[in-house]
Amino acid sequence: MLEDCSSGRELYRGVGEVAAAEGEAAPSQQPPPPPAPATPAASSLRSRLSSTCGGALLPYSIISLSYILFTTTDGAVRMIVLLHAYALGFSAMELAGVFAAYEAAGVAVNLLAGMAGSRFGIKATLLAGLTCQLGALALLAGWQSHWSRTTAILYVTLSQVLNGIAKDLTKLGGKTVTKLVTPDEKQSRLFRLVALVTGMKNSAKGFGYLLGSALLSVSYLSAIGVMAVLILAAYPWAWVGLDWQLGRSTEGRGLTLKSALTVNRRVGTLSLARFFLFASRDLWFEVTLPYFLRDPASGIGWSRVAVGAFLAAWIVCYGQVQSWSPQLVLKPLGQSPPNSSAAALWAALLAPLPAAAAVALLVGGRPGASPALFGLLAPRGAAVGTLSAILYLFCAVFAVNSAVHSYLVVRYADGDKVASTVGFYYMSNAGGRLVGTLLSGAIYDYGSGNLPQRFGECLAAAAAFAAVAAAVVSLVPEKGGEQGGRGLRCGPCLSCLGAGEEEEVGEKELEGKVGDEEEPAAAAPVVEPPKVEAAGR
Repeated sequence: MLEDCSSGRELYRGVGEVAAAEGEAAPSQQPPPPPAPATPAASSLRSRLSSTCGGALLPYSIISLSYILFTTTDGAVRMIVLLHAYALGFSAMELAGVFAAYEAAGVAVNLLAGMAGSRFGIKATLLAGLTCQLGALALLAGWQSHWSRTTAILYVTLSQVLNGIAKDLTKLGGKTVTKLVTPDEKQSRLFRLVALVTGMKNSAKGFGYLLGSALLSVSYLSAIGVMAVLILAAYPWAWVGLDWQLGRSTEGRGLTLKSALTVNRRVGTLSLARFFLFASRDLWFEVTLPYFLRDPASGIGWSRVAVGAFLAAWIVCYGQVQSWSPQLVLKPLGQSPPNSSAAALWAALLAPLPAAAAVALLVGGRPGASPALFGLLAPRGAAVGTLSAILYLFCAVFAVNSAVHSYLVVRYADGDKVASTVGFYYMSNAGGRLVGTLLSGAIYDYGSGNLPQRFGECLAAAAAFAAVAAAVVSLVPEKGGEQGGRGLRCGPCLSCLGAGEEEEVGEKELEGKVGDEEEPAAAAPVVEPPKVEAAGR
């Protein structure tokens, strides 16, 4: 059967055989078999499953494409709401409150979506997410510019709650399916798949930023209509091409809120680090940066299309660095697949960047500063050049951080709780964005000093949050002998923090051992050269 994955149903029966090979009890087995340590056989079965004639790649392709289409609309809707609200006179704090509702929905839905994915499968959560996005777009189409400020805020907040629910229901499939189609022993391949999906998603979101701001210059309703068409395009593929069993846990029907909130120590610590990491970005990016770029008092005063293009380029750059970080950054440094020490290093490299931007704004933007980098009297080129250089460098380093984190949570997830574990992790992600968004609006509107200085205070807070993220992720425990292992490498000649020879075992060597009935060479006595040679071959 595994040699001919001609139908989705056969594929998921194959996944059941994998579970049985790992010692999980199937409902039809009486009595259930004892847990067997035959993980090489299970890994071999998964390997055959993922390499067959597209059976395992079909759900990966459908979910990834649906995720990308959705994310394009998500980015576009963010720019449409933000720029339209700015034109109607919303303050940064008012808009931060609207977007905070989007993130608050994410905090709850990430957890519940993980439970729903484990119980009902990824197909159900994906279709539910697409439907919620259509509902959010329908609400936005009814937004009237003559409404009172209170009515408009409440109405748009409701649309953003639906938008936030849609995002996290859809994201669950994009983050989970990579592990379901990747054998346990192929951690480098899993890292590349996670980085690719996450990178493509963010590049699509960046394109959505540009598309939304450009369509808004035509008309508000035409922008909303194009987004609805993109969502409708994903429906047929998701409905026809996915099996209802994909992603369902062996314990899905018994999954409770308590069990969903119970994760292993590594996932819990990584989730806390993720909270601070994404708060450090949204303390300045989502609301205050576009407001700062639009306001002439910053010394920039761009049009909304120019602001959309700047943010779009930032997000696309972020996505591309994510996609290529395994091959171009981490592999040359000997950090692929990465571990928690690599995550701590990259978080530590991130913190000085918003600190540098904060100093430039607080010093170069104060009244009477010489030379003036920001403000009404500053040359636009100086303001744009200084800010762009620092923020795009932040973009690249932050993208590596995000790629490492996204891989580690999938790697650390327990095999039959992938969906609920990913949901818990991204609940922390949404929590960080929520706190960062609210703090950014409060600091930008009520901080001390002029406009550039208040924006500088947002970046100073971001630097502090990034430093906390680095400290927290350094506490994630690692195990020797795993791919990635313990310790840290920074190139072929430098290793520290206890990096040992076990991390040098490559993916091909691990694959060569899968299914071997002989003991590994390390377990053979040194005085028996024939066994050592056989293991070496």
